[in-house]
Amino acid sequence: MDTDWMEVGKCKDLSPASFFPSDGVGVQEAQRICAECPVAEACLEYALVERVDHGVWGGKSERERRRILRRRRVGLSVGAGA
Repeated sequence: MDTDWMEVGKCKDLSPASFFPSDGVGVQEAQRICAECPVAEACLEYALVERVDHGVWGGKSERERRRILRRRRVGLSVGAGA
């Protein structure tokens, strides 16, 4: 998967620890940074495709990414039966 987008992410010059928080406040802070990032969609897609389990990617927490993947699986299985 292409990762050139990482060079222009708002997180590029920030501490990685900011995006691997241990509490909800830290998650919200990371999400605020991601909300203004020009490559948030590419970042999120990368985390989904690569099945990244930890951290905030593309403005989504681990739990939010699991929900997205679950919805995608359900959508694929519903579409396969049509």
